[in-house]
Amino acid sequence: MLDHIAVQVTDVAASAAFYDRVLAPLGGVRTKEFGEFLCFGTTGHTLWLVPATDEGPGRELHLAFSAPDRAAVDAFHAAAVAAGAESLHAPRVWPEYHEAYYGAFVRDPDGHNIEAVCHTP
Repeated sequence: MLDHIAVQVTDVAASAAFYDRVLAPLGGVRTKEFGEFLCFGTTGHTLWLVPATDEGPGRELHLAFSAPDRAAVDAFHAAAVAAGAESLHAPRVWPEYHEAYYGAFVRDPDGHNIEAVCHTP
């Protein structure tokens, strides 16, 4: 159902460097640049990073990226922490969501809650 999403960031270059590292274990790469806008995806142009246009504080956004397996979730979390991200929740099973839900949560450079999740046992 989701074709793409655009996230306003305070520093496109810094956020792009962060997403280069954390999306690589999930198969995500830069797919397009359009002026100051930059896009990531596994196929197509799913996640757009765009310059913030407001001076005020942004609201926290939650993005969950699909991982092909639990090892990719682990690698995502390790890459994020190595990139300086705050770990919100280390990789683990979240049985309150469902018995096979395996996810990890970190904060991106703009304070957004970013997750990688695998739904297979």
